[in-house]
Amino acid sequence: MALHTGRHFLQIPGPTNVPDRVLRAMDMPTIDHRGPEFAELGLRVIEGSKKIFKTEQPVIIYPSSGTGAWEAAIVNTLSPGDKVLMAETGQFATLWRNLAEKFKLQVDFIPGDWRHGASAEQIEARLKADKTHEIKAVMVVHSETSTGCISDIPAVRKAIDNVKHPALLLVDAISSLGSVEYEHDAWGADVTVSCSQKGLMLPPGLGFNAVSDKALATAKKNSSIRSYWDWHEIIAANKLGSWVYTPATNMLYGLEVAIEMLLEEGLDNVFTRHKRHSAASRAAARIWELDVLCQETAAHSPILTAIMMPDGHDADRFRKVVLDKFDMSLGSGLGKVKGKIFRIGHIGHFNDLMLMGTLAGVEMGLDLAGIPHRAGGVLAAMDILKRSEVIPMSQPRTAVA
Repeated sequence: MALHTGRHFLQIPGPTNVPDRVLRAMDMPTIDHRGPEFAELGLRVIEGSKKIFKTEQPVIIYPSSGTGAWEAAIVNTLSPGDKVLMAETGQFATLWRNLAEKFKLQVDFIPGDWRHGASAEQIEARLKADKTHEIKAVMVVHSETSTGCISDIPAVRKAIDNVKHPALLLVDAISSLGSVEYEHDAWGADVTVSCSQKGLMLPPGLGFNAVSDKALATAKKNSSIRSYWDWHEIIAANKLGSWVYTPATNMLYGLEVAIEMLLEEGLDNVFTRHKRHSAASRAAARIWELDVLCQETAAHSPILTAIMMPDGHDADRFRKVVLDKFDMSLGSGLGKVKGKIFRIGHIGHFNDLMLMGTLAGVEMGLDLAGIPHRAGGVLAAMDILKRSEVIPMSQPRTAVA
């Protein structure tokens, strides 16, 4: 194995790079999670999380992965035998379907080609045909991390409203929260699922559910068995800054600082920064004459760019060349597109020079791996960044205990 100097380039779309400021904030002694100091921290992170989700409704924070947050959304609002409507936008939509089926839900899975977001028109047609309102929830992935495509959540909400269907809207915002425009309240989501290791710039370990009044009312009537994930017990404890079980105390220190950093930069600036990096990455791919997996112009995800390999070339072999030569990790293809694509993550704690280093590593790797391409992608990306407004990132500062 080659010896590399300098820092490893982690350019996968999650887990993402954790800022030193967040790491230092987590480097704290263990405290009493039933004491007054922790209660103050608990209340701060709960209120701060609402600002990121853009909601006045409860945000439940779990010691879990995003998969745990998916499960929480299901067991609180749905029961075995319930019918749900989902859209096949990629690997993570497929995994959510698999999880739903394990809970004995009947899944109507609208097929997709993994190159577009969810079709609001198809969702509306399925709901319109559901005259007896058997469908209890519509479940959509906002930013499909396996493909680089965004789904239009306001359009999905409008589709539900157009046919006056009572189904809940459950949204996976795992890779979009804190990096792509998202508004839980204004967009009419009933449950928004997310986690810590993407746009929130934290290590894995926290899962989130933002919940509407309608979702809470549904959960109260729902007879599905649950304990660890139960919203109402956690919300009751949260009013005093506590949890019903041991929370991830040091992760919450990091969460508080991550929220501070996002708000200091300004969420609109954060979203603009991600869009600039997405545009620059796609400009590079065009010059390389490599196709981007997402075919829908308005649906390109700002948090990653999934690039297709030419026929006869293995994306995983290319990724290995880049890792061995330049100590840089690129995202792999998942599910149907394994070995066919690589994914450049430009999400979270990230700036222009980090992107340029990433794209330079990709272009050099294409040469070394013998991938047919045209040179000059890095220069094209550089031109995009030079012509775009530069948004400064938050400056590091010492965490205060």
